[in-house]
Amino acid sequence: MAIKNDREYRMIQLPEMQFRAAEQEEEGEPTYIVEGYATTYDSPYTLFEYEGVKYQEKISRDALAGADMGDVIFLYNHDGMVFARQSNGTLELASDERGLHVRADLGSTEASREMYESIKAGLVTQMSWAFTVAGDEYDEDTHTRTITSVRKVYDVSAVSIPANPDTDISARSYWDGVISAEQEKRRRDLEREEKRNRIKELLKGVTK
Repeated sequence: MAIKNDREYRMIQLPEMQFRAAEQEEEGEPTYIVEGYATTYDSPYTLFEYEGVKYQEKISRDALAGADMGDVIFLYNHDGMVFARQSNGTLELASDERGLHVRADLGSTEASREMYESIKAGLVTQMSWAFTVAGDEYDEDTHTRTITSVRKVYDVSAVSIPANPDTDISARSYWDGVISAEQEKRRRDLEREEKRNRIKELLKGVTK
């Protein structure tokens, strides 16, 4: 996978976010359509767990309202050959009530037809997408990041191996900052509690 430092990558292992091959027509020319959801809206998913805390994320229903989706491409593992793209009509993206729906026609080339067969056979099932964030919010109580605005969607991708969070530099930078801030807050809270306890003990000695 060709990781770009300015982009975030998400592959969520949920049934609705898997590529599915459309049924072949019984008569006439065969079709090579695959479809699924790159992301769903307002549905928290756990990204990772650190020191017993589950850190979650969700995409706001309005996050893609102003996003640049001018010429998104369909790739494999976010790299290499383009199998479909918006500009030639072989890739369609639609933001509906559920999420970002993807429909791709993989009949253009021999390589894209081979990708279709891999998806149809269940050898490649997962979908990922690459994007940049324009705005977000963080809830300390639930440890949930809400992406409120997406700046640009670069590609949707069939993936065989999930993206490694350690190589997703943009996401890692964000979550490292969150964890550091929470650890610092816990340290300060502990220091304040210890100080209060010391004062209580001193006051007990004075009042005896």
